[in-house]
This record gives sequence, C-alpha cells and structure tokens, in this order.
Amino acid sequence: MEVHGLDDLSRGFAERVKVLEGAGMIFHRADVRNWAMVYGILHRVKPDAIIHLAALVSVEESIRMPGLYMEVNAEGTRNLVRAANKAGVKRFIYASSAAVYGNPIKLPISEDHPMSPLSPYGLSKLMGEYYVTSEFLGEEGSVILRIFNVYGPGQNPEYAGVITRFMERLSRGEPPIIFGDGGQTRDFIHVDDVVEAFIKSLDASPDERLVANIGSGRPIKILELARMMIRLYGLDLKPVHAPPRPGDIRDSYADITRAMRALGWSPRISLEDGLQKLIRGDDL
Repeated sequence: MEVHGLDDLSRGFAERVKVLEGAGMIFHRADVRNWAMVYGILHRVKPDAIIHLAALVSVEESIRMPGLYMEVNAEGTRNLVRAANKAGVKRFIYASSAAVYGNPIKLPISEDHPMSPLSPYGLSKLMGEYYVTSEFLGEEGSVILRIFNVYGPGQNPEYAGVITRFMERLSRGEPPIIFGDGGQTRDFIHVDDVVEAFIKSLDASPDERLVANIGSGRPIKILELARMMIRLYGLDLKPVHAPPRPGDIRDSYADITRAMRALGWSPRISLEDGLQKLIRGDDL
C-alpha cells in the first residue's frame, strides 16, 4: 500500500511530516481550498481511497472567524470531493464531529439524532458531510465518521482538548481549570481507537453512504475527569472553576452500535488506561 499525505502546514508541524516521510509516506504541500492544486495531485497519484481530516477545529476561533471555517471545512471538503470524482477515487472517508448534533435531546446520541450545531465549527463540519453524501460518486461509496472527544499523544497545543489542558497544568503542579460547574459530560476516545476506525473504514463492505459515531459510548463528567487525572498524577489538589465558554455543549456521549456492526470496530482502550499511557509518555 502506498500512502500519500496532503497538508498546507498552516497549523501542522514540518517535523512530524518528516517522521511520517521516514515511515514511507509521500508528502504533498497544498491547501484544500485550491481546487486546481488538489486535483493535480490526485490526478498524478490516482488514489483508491481518501481519508479527509484536513480542518480547522477550534469552537472558540470559529465564533470569531466563521467565514474562514466555512471556507476551509465546508468549501475545502467540496473541492476535495469534486477533485476525487474527477480523479476516479473509489472511496471517500470524512472525519466529521459530534459537534454536528448540538445539544442532544436524547442520550446516547445515535446517528439519526437531529442536527443542530451550536457553533460555526459544527455547522462547517455538517456542511462538509452534505458535500460528501450528495456529491461523491465513487463506486465504493463514502464513510462519514462523527468523532467524539479524541485524546492522545501529539495533539496540537493550540487546539488541544480538555485532557491536554489539564495535563499542562497538572505537570506543573497546578490545579486544572474547569469552565462551568464541571457537571457537563463528554465521551473521550483514544486516538489509537480512532485510527483503527479509519483503517476499518477502508476495508468495510461498499456502502453508498455510511455514517457512524466514533466514541467510547461511555460518558464522564468533566469534574470526575479532573479528579481522576489529579489522582493519576499523585497530587492533592482541587480543580479551579471559570465561567462557561460560549458554544459549549452540556452533555454528549455516543451510541456506537452502528460502527460496531458496520465496521466491525469497538474501542479497546479505557479512559483510565489511556490517561495512564499518556501521562507516562508510553506513546511518545
């Protein structure tokens, strides 16, 4: 199998690209908003499948810069889909987000839940889904993975999730900061399990439009997460509370039945085990 990577490195790191190139990846520097450049690369490479993860991912930034998020996440996806069609790509796998659901009206959240994103980020990912499902023409169809809260090594510190932010403070002996009362729930999934879902999506039986949640299926309150991480660090601290952030969802956890059935996938790494590996640096 030959693997190619495409990124404009506006938010990525060249040193990580070098590591991947050392493992055999062929890298192309390009912006997904540039149709001609993207199509030129796909025309030369002629990939059988595309895994599309290029996106801006900050809810807070999307509120300040909604136009940029629609350009990159929505129109960038449309560019890539159209280029994939012209290049004869057979399967298109799109990394979407639980943010497309908004505040859930029922839990756990299934793929049939109404879509009501609370932020421009969530809306941009939902628009990306629309372009994939309505415009991709490949013979093996599309797979949309709605990913819940991913954690693990190598997260971009600029847009790191709550676990990384807690780690940054706890590693300095400082208490974690919780936005709001800490009663909000999230579904955390280790990046290794997410990678496995993408790999299985490459080999899944052809399906015109498969949409599946990727999460642990188990909620945890942010306050409980903070206490767990304090314990794993061996510290005697209490979390500090700050005002809630705009655009944050109160409760969220996934129904992963469809992914288990259609992809033959299930999460293998528990939250506590994953946190222990991350804190020890086992994955670095």
